[in-house]
Amino acid sequence: MFRMDRFYLEAIVTLSAYLEYMKLDPQETELMGKWIVENGQTRADPICERIKWLTAHHLIKISISKQWGAWETLFQDPDDGRYWEQMYPQSERHGGGPPTLKHLSREQAKAKYGSDIE
Repeated sequence: MFRMDRFYLEAIVTLSAYLEYMKLDPQETELMGKWIVENGQTRADPICERIKWLTAHHLIKISISKQWGAWETLFQDPDDGRYWEQMYPQSERHGGGPPTLKHLSREQAKAKYGSDIE
């Protein structure tokens, strides 16, 4: 029984450290994903995977672009209130290319997304 409890405790500590690693640091302002081509196969790099995790599990979706639709989506970090825009700057590539997550000031977010920003 003790061994199982220790295993679960170690798993919780490991998961907690992983989640903290995945979250955005206060000094981060941009995450640029890349696609990696190996042996004729294209795959997402770890930054793409982090953006995917952040937008699916941590950031709060605020609005999508009225002009570009879901190609530009505004999120807010519940930890510090900062705004983040997910976009696809290489949209000419298949599937829109790899994502980028860029910090926007409140003023920038309000100018672009309007009344969706308090």
